[in-house]
Amino acid sequence: MLSKCRVVTVAGSSWSTPECDCLAHRFGNAADRPGRRPRYGSDMSDDEWAVVRDLLPVPQWLAGRGGRPEGYCHRQMLDAIRYLVDNGIKWRSMPSDFPPWPRVYAFFVRWRDAGLVAELHDRLRETVRDAEGRDPEPTAAIIDSQSVKADATVTHGSRGFDAGKKINGRKRHLLTDTLGLLLDVLVTPASTTDRTPPPPGGALNQWLGP
Repeated sequence: MLSKCRVVTVAGSSWSTPECDCLAHRFGNAADRPGRRPRYGSDMSDDEWAVVRDLLPVPQWLAGRGGRPEGYCHRQMLDAIRYLVDNGIKWRSMPSDFPPWPRVYAFFVRWRDAGLVAELHDRLRETVRDAEGRDPEPTAAIIDSQSVKADATVTHGSRGFDAGKKINGRKRHLLTDTLGLLLDVLVTPASTTDRTPPPPGGALNQWLGP
């Protein structure tokens, strides 16, 4: 098990910089990059990071499946993504104290396409359920949907008209367990009705399919 990230005081400095032992620091090239001091509400605390760190999937390059060792701290990358989600900013608007936004975006896309983002999310959900005394896998689920107006830039093929709500746009479908933890999310044209079968694959099809 990896040891916890810690904060150390840099000699001759009036502030602390994080010295991290994430996989990118221990086995990649992240140690060659400067540290970063947490400053935003979306930054993970040491206790939060201690939980997340041990649930992180092993990157392909470390598992011997190809690719170059990562050169940026995993904790900084995750804090950058959390900041983006929390503040609803564009990738290009990433604050300068995070790694460069193209690197953060590439990290997110690479992990998303490899299924690592979903794997981390599922591991976190199972950890919360276990802490609540529940089985890791839920036996009941709750589904709801909401139609939202789409911007003019949204293509015609991915939007529709919800006659009941009088909304021209998209509909987001959320599937959660009884604790409110996310199981799946699906975005469709707003014209999609409850009678429309879910697409193949995904938790929605598992729970609602024939």
